[in-house]
Amino acid sequence: MNIRRAVLSFGAMLASSVAWAQPALTHVDVYVSGTQGYHSFRIPAIETAPDGSLLAFAEARKYSLDDPGFGKQDIDLVLRRSTEGGKTWSPMKVIEDPGELWSAANPATVVDRQTGRVWNTETARPGTDDNQILARSSDDNGVTWSEPTDLTKVSRAMDDRQWGSSVVGPGGAIQDRRGRLIAPVWRYKPFGVFAIYSEDRGRTWQRSPLVPGGKGGDESQLVELADGRILMDIRQETGPHRWMAESSDGGKTWSEPRPGLTVSPVACAIERYTLKAAGDDRDRILWTGPKGPGRMNLVVRMSYDEGRTFPVERPIWDGHAAYSDLTILRDKTVGVLWERGAQQGYQFISFTRLGREFLEPR
Repeated sequence: MNIRRAVLSFGAMLASSVAWAQPALTHVDVYVSGTQGYHSFRIPAIETAPDGSLLAFAEARKYSLDDPGFGKQDIDLVLRRSTEGGKTWSPMKVIEDPGELWSAANPATVVDRQTGRVWNTETARPGTDDNQILARSSDDNGVTWSEPTDLTKVSRAMDDRQWGSSVVGPGGAIQDRRGRLIAPVWRYKPFGVFAIYSEDRGRTWQRSPLVPGGKGGDESQLVELADGRILMDIRQETGPHRWMAESSDGGKTWSEPRPGLTVSPVACAIERYTLKAAGDDRDRILWTGPKGPGRMNLVVRMSYDEGRTFPVERPIWDGHAAYSDLTILRDKTVGVLWERGAQQGYQFISFTRLGREFLEPR
């Protein structure tokens, strides 16, 4: 009996030691609502530039938390950069100020690995249900940006009177192994999801058909699978779970969607973490979103079977948490830019860095 008690005591101490040894997370507040002349900041998007610096985009909402096109609203697209892995951030810079009652919203970024050019697509919208989709690029790691290119006619069937607007992202644009730039887009109304893509380094863009099946959906993100297919993770309009659709031709056409992760309707992030074909030990895909109930309790989940299942779940934050976006830093740590805090999760846009020891504790 004494031996048994000793073994149990040692096991409990060992378990306690392992739990204690797991690294604590540090959350750095990049944007704080009620500061710098804005009522609130929402809709985070993050990218790792070719030089390793981090680019943290957000919507700066001047008058209220209201989305674009609702009431009196003025939303600017803003950016902060970090050259220290997210520990400190540059002063905020306004990338797009579309004017009173207009909104620059829903950033979605991607790096062209061949040229080192950073692309950002965004939705510029007045106080109506109409909008434009614009694309800007940076050749100096996000320090300066080009004048916008108007992609509205590409991203929308202009002769369809029921097609009220198209909205990119937020987040989730990718470059596939063929060099194709692909951004997820959704339409309103009726709701539906599709992609726009460029096969010539962003000079021209094309629009895919809608994801078939009549499931609707809106805010989406993309990830390239190990075999080259593209997976779209789609926010549902109704029901308990997200939708996932696949493309075997670089985003030109899409399969009917299958059920995705169970989560409240919210913008979530999906990102390639490791790839066996690139020399890593195994294939991994990461996903972040609020576990619930509602927009509460942010978690990161990991898939080892290319997005079919996500058996690993790690908590990032206990409390209000909403939208999130992911990026992989040069040292293979993971950066999460996400909404948290009071006001239903919209008090801060915070940055959190996750290491392999946190994602896969031993």
